Amino acid sequence: MESLIELTDVTRSYDGRAAVDRVGLQVGRGEAIAVTGASGSGKSTLLNLIAGLDKPSSGAVTVAGERVDQLSETRAAQFRRRHIGMIFQFFNLLDDLTVTDNVALPAQLAGLPAARARGRAEELLAGLRIQQHRGAYPARLSGGERQRVAIARALVNQPTLLLADEPTGALDTVAGEGVGELLRQLNRDGQSLVLITHDQGLAARSASRAVQLADGRIVSDQAVGARR
Repeated sequence: MESLIELTDVTRSYDGRAAVDRVGLQVGRGEAIAVTGASGSGKSTLLNLIAGLDKPSSGAVTVAGERVDQLSETRAAQFRRRHIGMIFQFFNLLDDLTVTDNVALPAQLAGLPAARARGRAEELLAGLRIQQHRGAYPARLSGGERQRVAIARALVNQPTLLLADEPTGALDTVAGEGVGELLRQLNRDGQSLVLITHDQGLAARSASRAVQLADGRIVSDQAVGARR
């Protein structure tokens, strides 16, 4: 399997404490992995390093053939725009934009003409079965619906890699299961995925491999339930 993510002896320290400690990790193209662990284990720090939102204190982070740890802030932002879609626990939608405009915005920021960006947004909303809300504002939607909008926004630039940070953490059980199944289906369709979660059930349903962190170190890396 071709490698998409490579972390080589990566450490990230804050005030002398290692949040991520000498981590080595490889993720293949088309793979879905779940990163699990207790609060403070280093999950979100690891995600930020992969996304180029943070830089390691030592070691190398390579994503899609690019040493993201060596990029300037401007080039890292350009890299994310081209290659990475991000999903957050609390959606991070803009309340003064409609659903369609929220989804289309990253494509417009990447230089796609407005009409094409909106067309791409409409396609994704239909594919995620929320096209009926395209003219609504996020505050009028349920949590599960807002997360589907956030997933559509993350996919609008056709990212190489999808990063999801506790995507069901703010949802009830039914909505969370629906989002988990959606992530699994995206991976079946070929989307590479790194999922950060404390939910072992979500990890088993949505990924084929689980990497567990404790005190910033990988303590297990094994196959789990989901299969393509």
